[in-house]
Amino acid sequence: MNKPIIKFLADFGPLLIFFTIYFRNDNDLASAIPPFIIATLISIIVIYFVEKRVPIVPLFSGILITLFGGLTLYFDNKIFFYMKPTIINLLFAGILFFGKYITKKSLIKLFFQNAINLEDEGWEKLNIRWVYFFLFVAILNEFIWRTQSEIFWVNFKVWGLLPITFLFTASQFPLINKYKLDKQ
Repeated sequence: MNKPIIKFLADFGPLLIFFTIYFRNDNDLASAIPPFIIATLISIIVIYFVEKRVPIVPLFSGILITLFGGLTLYFDNKIFFYMKPTIINLLFAGILFFGKYITKKSLIKLFFQNAINLEDEGWEKLNIRWVYFFLFVAILNEFIWRTQSEIFWVNFKVWGLLPITFLFTASQFPLINKYKLDKQ
């Protein structure tokens, strides 16, 4: 298999496993969480063997999935798992926002400078847009899990958050193209 397919499966396979097991076991969150944690940890190992490093976002997400999934199972309280996306997104927003003031540069630039080359103004705008996006998604997750059924939330997690993230990412291409520097 080629590298992009393996990376795609490692990124989205655990979520697909979670979703499938959840719905095949009468919408039982407790039965879907352990395979989700295991699949996430396996995907991190696979990413390591493919890329010879573990990117920080999958590692950080894997740690939080294991932590909040474990807390949900240990305390038999689903709220830990419902709040995981909120906490992850708030942490990412906080890291990007405060990172600029701690490191004196856009952390999004540190994460993606090997993939794209932008003017500093472009990095700044992209950084703040991602801060707002992460805040929006955190608030949206809180609204959904607090006002809707668990089944709705699970569907939203898979069929709502992923497309929203893809659409937001795609909407950033005009900004990237505007501030893109030619490789020298």
